[in-house]
Amino acid sequence: MGDERPVRPEEPVRGELRRERSRTTGTARLRADKRGQGQWVLGYMEPLNAAERTKRDDDGLNVRARIETIYAKKGFRSIDKADLRQRFKWWGLYTQRKQGVPPGMTPVSAEPEELEDEHFMLRIRIPGGLLTSEQLRAIAWVSERFGRDVADVTDRQNVQLHWIRIEDVPRIWEHLEAVGITTGMACGDVPRNVLGCPLAGIDASEILDATPQVLAVHERSLDPAFSNLPRKYKTAISGCTHQCAQHEINCISFVGVDHDGAKGYDLWVGGGLGPNPHLAQRLGAFVEPDRVAEVWTGVTTLFRDYGYRRVRNRARLKFLVADWGAERFRETLEREFLSAPLPDGPAPPPAATKQRDHLGVGRQHDGLAYVGFAPRAGRIPGSQLRRLAEFADEFGKGRIRTTTQQKLVLLDVEQARADEAVAALEHEDMRVNASPFRRGTMACTGIEFCKLALAETKMRAQYIYTELEERLPGFDEDIRINVNGCPNSCARFQIADIGLMGCAMTRPDGVKTDGFLIHLGGGLGEESAFGRKVRGVRVYAEEALDYVETLIRRYLAHRNGERSFGEYVNALDDKALARFAEPARR
Repeated sequence: MGDERPVRPEEPVRGELRRERSRTTGTARLRADKRGQGQWVLGYMEPLNAAERTKRDDDGLNVRARIETIYAKKGFRSIDKADLRQRFKWWGLYTQRKQGVPPGMTPVSAEPEELEDEHFMLRIRIPGGLLTSEQLRAIAWVSERFGRDVADVTDRQNVQLHWIRIEDVPRIWEHLEAVGITTGMACGDVPRNVLGCPLAGIDASEILDATPQVLAVHERSLDPAFSNLPRKYKTAISGCTHQCAQHEINCISFVGVDHDGAKGYDLWVGGGLGPNPHLAQRLGAFVEPDRVAEVWTGVTTLFRDYGYRRVRNRARLKFLVADWGAERFRETLEREFLSAPLPDGPAPPPAATKQRDHLGVGRQHDGLAYVGFAPRAGRIPGSQLRRLAEFADEFGKGRIRTTTQQKLVLLDVEQARADEAVAALEHEDMRVNASPFRRGTMACTGIEFCKLALAETKMRAQYIYTELEERLPGFDEDIRINVNGCPNSCARFQIADIGLMGCAMTRPDGVKTDGFLIHLGGGLGEESAFGRKVRGVRVYAEEALDYVETLIRRYLAHRNGERSFGEYVNALDDKALARFAEPARR
């Protein structure tokens, strides 16, 4: 594997080495823990599980040559299984869920062949959400020509296409790369797409424009030296006062701060959602803009070399940070991976708003306007992407942005034409003046395409917000309703006011169906917290709408006027929460 090997390998040891001080001499010594974590820097160079062996046998990036020269020519059945189920991810490719596979069947309970369709999801990296009309047209063309006119904007600023055949992948890559976008390292045990504020360099209220740092880190993240990390690795870099890049839940984040007149970043590490969520920890270090790429490389290399590789479900950076703590992590980073220590710096100010989506019409620093809108829970056909590219040229300067809330933003609109642009977008059902329910609803891919999912999400989310608009027309507060197909939290159900997590349920007649577990009161900001799971409550998927309506009506009936839904829920003790969240009796 070459470049990704640690630069200071040691002799293999039986367990993880930990530094401790002798009680008698006070000198530092190393002891071997009985259960090593498979860290390269401690000598664990032999793979300790099947995924690590697959990466050792051949780097994921190398699969592209086989796709272009063999698989695209000979078809799906010619694909090597290790390539299909592992290495394809390094180029943004996942097999879709076979149509008709019932709820409850996942890789845990079924053989891969029972779940795999012969079509793929294809993920396109869009660093900082930065798109031109030319690039958007290229994505639209691929969606319309090869993807049955389906596209999803994700909460990591990517665009995902579906129904892709292996025979068409080389032509798709050629078309996308001709306009400067890639699917490389969009998935897999690699640095994923770099998040940034969609209004970077645009919003007059921002602390600093992080675009140069986003692009520099994006380029560095594609280095083959980082093509074999212990697990996926998520980055956010933003100077936005809304803190829309959500530093609290990323592996590494650079958060804009003003340090006695010097603009730079506060460094956070170790955040992440999924079955074992962790909030990121501040290292208390100030990073000047020209050191961001160096510091990102240092943290990433530290994760590569010290990260846990023995057990996959403990291989994310969040577990290493939780075990070490911020002080030890910073000390190791500065001593072993940086050219010089980092100065201490201030914590970021509170976010300017709880809504981090940049929806609506706003003023740019140059006097022009931006127009942010909400697709249908992230779903937007390729034909609509084409129309959006036309609007970007007609009303602006050909610039579009994706957001971390499954929204999009049209930039550079003349103030005199802002209403005209809004009307054009609204005519295409790209809602600028979205209801609180449409604005606050997100959904992952769900059982429609995802092999891990236990519940349908995209259409369910659209049904929920559309019906709530009819049933509660006067509701005018911000509320986040996140619909997730499984525990992996791709739609971030753990930080929603109302988080619906997909599960398999069995009806009285024995038929298996999809349903949801409930998490309430999650959120980010000064009082970041994960939603509290409502114990003992599961709702059938078709009852999710009525259940959510019941919760909102109970809140409206009992709220204090000063409280939001999340604040109200979090003020309840466990018994009161159980009463509040009990399904209505039939």
